[in-house]
Amino acid sequence: MTASAKTILQIDASARKAGSVTRELADALVTRLIEQTPDASILKRDVSQGLPFLDEDWINANFTDAADRTPEQKLKLALSDTLVSELKAADTIVIGSPIYNFSVPAALKAWVDLIARARLTFQYTENGPVGLLEGKTAYIVVASGGTKAGSEIDYASTYMKHVLGFIGITDVRVIAADQLMMTPENRDTALAQTRDLAA
Repeated sequence: MTASAKTILQIDASARKAGSVTRELADALVTRLIEQTPDASILKRDVSQGLPFLDEDWINANFTDAADRTPEQKLKLALSDTLVSELKAADTIVIGSPIYNFSVPAALKAWVDLIARARLTFQYTENGPVGLLEGKTAYIVVASGGTKAGSEIDYASTYMKHVLGFIGITDVRVIAADQLMMTPENRDTALAQTRDLAA
């Protein structure tokens, strides 16, 4: 079954531009999705150069009712608003992330902090939090030198699956080029997966 790809949001988090396995795999996957849906539009967001971390002013602005926010508070939330809008607009999300020290790069964690916003991407109910971004498909493309994807020491792909589910995106597929220092052929296996999982 072909995933809907009317609008594809590609997020790259690798600090490496040249030679990045996750960038290569994410590009290959997006190319495959475009082949299936030629009229798809692409949104690209490279977070590798860093995003601002949450601070007290951001938190105060976020928890101020939208109608009561000052111009300074609106400006403080402007980037977060943009990132949330990109996520809402996307039918398909492709996230390319290396596993750094068992988890995601700090820049990708900063992206998560900026898009996980009550009343915009999730809401609290009497039965607990409910994600608001349902009906989307996400692909998590990871690469590692030694960490086995999905294992008890993988706090990258498992974390991203949880985060996406928290905001309502439960159709999540993982493509892993893991343990490349020990099994370099896993890169080619993952490249084949980009074709299979997109189909």
